[in-house]
Amino acid sequence: MDSIFNITGHLAPSQDDDTQDTSSSIRTFVSSLVLNASVALLIFLAFSLLRPRFRRVYAPRTYAINKSKRPLPVGNGLFSWIPAALRVPDTEIIKKSGLDTYLFLRSIRTKFIVFSVLSLASAASIVPVNVRGTMGQRGLNSLSMGNVDAKSDWLWAHVTLFALAVAWTMRALIGELRVYMGLRMWWLTHPQTTRRPGAAVVLVSDVPANMSDKQLENLFEVFPGGVGQVFVNRTSRRLKKLVERRDKLAKRLERELTGFAVKCTRAGQLLARPQTRAAKSMFKPCDVFEQCADALAECNEQIARSAQNRTGELERQSTALVRFRRQIAAHMAAQTTLDSRPFRLGRVTTDVDPEDVIWANLEISCWSRRIRGYASFVATLALTVTWTAISAVLSTLVQVESLAQLDRFAWLRGHSLLLGLFSGAVPSLVMALLMAVMPRLLRALLYLEGTPRRSEIRLRLLHRYFWFQVWNVYLVTIFSTSVFQIAVQSLGRPAQIFELVQTQVPQSATSILTYVLLLSFVGAAKEILQGVPLALRYLKPLLLAKSPRELQRAERPGEFKWESAIPTHSVIFLMGFSYAVLQPVVSWFAAVYFGLFYVIYRYQFVYVYDDRAWSVHGVSFPRAVQQMVAGVYVSELFMLAMMVAKLQRSASAILRVVAVALVLVLTVVVHLYINDEYMRSDHLSVRRAADVDANPQMATEFPSLLDSDDSASGLASDELRARNRVFATYRSLVPDIVLRWVLRAVTLTPEARDGDWMDSEEELAGGHDGDVDLARQFSSPEVRARPESTLWVPLADPMFGPLARELERRGRGTIRVATQGAEVTTRGKVRVDADMEI
Repeated sequence: MDSIFNITGHLAPSQDDDTQDTSSSIRTFVSSLVLNASVALLIFLAFSLLRPRFRRVYAPRTYAINKSKRPLPVGNGLFSWIPAALRVPDTEIIKKSGLDTYLFLRSIRTKFIVFSVLSLASAASIVPVNVRGTMGQRGLNSLSMGNVDAKSDWLWAHVTLFALAVAWTMRALIGELRVYMGLRMWWLTHPQTTRRPGAAVVLVSDVPANMSDKQLENLFEVFPGGVGQVFVNRTSRRLKKLVERRDKLAKRLERELTGFAVKCTRAGQLLARPQTRAAKSMFKPCDVFEQCADALAECNEQIARSAQNRTGELERQSTALVRFRRQIAAHMAAQTTLDSRPFRLGRVTTDVDPEDVIWANLEISCWSRRIRGYASFVATLALTVTWTAISAVLSTLVQVESLAQLDRFAWLRGHSLLLGLFSGAVPSLVMALLMAVMPRLLRALLYLEGTPRRSEIRLRLLHRYFWFQVWNVYLVTIFSTSVFQIAVQSLGRPAQIFELVQTQVPQSATSILTYVLLLSFVGAAKEILQGVPLALRYLKPLLLAKSPRELQRAERPGEFKWESAIPTHSVIFLMGFSYAVLQPVVSWFAAVYFGLFYVIYRYQFVYVYDDRAWSVHGVSFPRAVQQMVAGVYVSELFMLAMMVAKLQRSASAILRVVAVALVLVLTVVVHLYINDEYMRSDHLSVRRAADVDANPQMATEFPSLLDSDDSASGLASDELRARNRVFATYRSLVPDIVLRWVLRAVTLTPEARDGDWMDSEEELAGGHDGDVDLARQFSSPEVRARPESTLWVPLADPMFGPLARELERRGRGTIRVATQGAEVTTRGKVRVDADMEI
């Protein structure tokens, strides 16, 4: 115990330079911990005080979405949001927030449990070994493996813990992937999914110009059920500009009418209409409403005439939509090589949503798309090099004590507060700000490549942004800090380089730890406070929303930034797992990080975020798992390098290297198994489609994850369903045999059983059931545009009746005035119904 308490004996500055160097890590850690924890505490208190008063920001899902998706309201207590978030069943999260949200929360929970177990195991096993080490490390560095002598057999404790951690983590990932596969197949065949218009529709790219619609139909007739409809996309630049002008006129007219209604309501009488100068005569004033209505009617009439003569006006594109009669046929087509010739029918995309398609990118040719892809790759490399230089400079600030050893920076010596600030808080804060900018740049590059769907951009960004952070935040930080220290300390003493590698590489955890601390406290607090959305939610309606339609859009819940959040959490997992044995303190705060974010995200997804724009049916989950496996690989390479650096002329040291290498080899074998069994395809399996065809009730029941002997155990069906859901929740946390033994030993009470996963008939009735008209529902926005405009304005007051009728008369049957769900209060404020769909 004395050796443990000696850790704090170096907090005070000493006259000995060596003591100052070895205690620098504890000073950096303490300064970062105190600053981040203090800021986070203030932010959490601010959120707890503001939450009951600002429902538009902190609970918009309680009123601004469909009633069937709304959660129960939260009490006004200071911390009542925490139990409210934790008591929401997983079944409700899937039903009201979607499969993507549930799997994301599940991945955060898995990471939290992994690091919680690792933290307890390391504190009980390797931390006492590290503290009692004989390498003379002080402060925070005395907790690292660098404090253990290379000749000590106690290093077997590190190797054993590392092997057990890797084995348990890989087993947990396999268990999570089993649950994912069952949930995804169930979700794809659930009525909510199959009744969507795009469930059996595919988007085909690189369609040859000489291939007719009939040829396309004959090509896809080979799939089960045949083809229901084929539609080759077409567009018109003139029609596109005409629709854009029409929409701008309608938007302007809605704003003008809303402003006029507000002024009249405040005055209590009908005022004079606003006037403007006519375009043909600058000296002749005209009525704004009449001018906009006439121009709007003219645009709608031109759109109507264009609809009657679209054969010669529309230009054929190189993409087509194919609607199959069976859902499985669409998924089979997406996995088939349609043409052996290059650049012909190269991509087939399932689950097409017109709102998800980037129509402008469909006009890009296959050659242009490939050239753009190469240019985007080069630009990404250039950004990586630029960020690498910046990251290296920031990382050296963490080792500012090394600079102080040089005569040019001697003025830094003795300034403990300044050294702690620059080495603890400043580099991590600047690094976090730089990383926040990068997703926008990468997203813009992927858009310029010609990616056809927004969801595809987000999925590709998961991969690209993750590896960008691995290089710039992790590898560059580690190598720049450790290599810089080794270079400075080995000046004139080259023989000590090998010895310095053993101690300085674990000490590079200081920069990683400060970054994890920043995101654990300030990052989590920033997520829950929603500072920028808080300002925008009140400034946007005040400054930008000038009509009922704009006000309703401003009230909609914000979207979660999936494409940047998932890679960031994966990088934190990589940091924590790679240093879990080298410097256990990192894993401790990684557990804090994922624990805080798990609680916060449960609240955010239930009460704040609306994830309708991110619906990939769980496909992002296996990508997150692959990123976790990458973290395991990096940790194994690190551990292998440390064992090699500590290699001595003894059988025990050689066996340690062999043991770590064997762990790496077994991980590769398990990874290959994962790729073969769970990463082969994201599409609907033929087995699942056949089972649902034979028993349609399976589509509404939670997927069975129990073995055949459990299913045939003679229990009642409701008891089996309850066991199955418990098994799905906890199977990755404990061994299957233990979980089955516990389930067989207890009887679940009715209160513990989940509700029915089947949605109500009213909710399912809102979906699609029948044929889909591709030309009407899936063509480009300008082709789908109807030659009429609906103006949503607060003109329900009888004094505005003549004005509404005059606008409809001037519209010549192309303008409709809708006043329901919008009104002007006596105080002159526009109030809208969030449920109204105009």
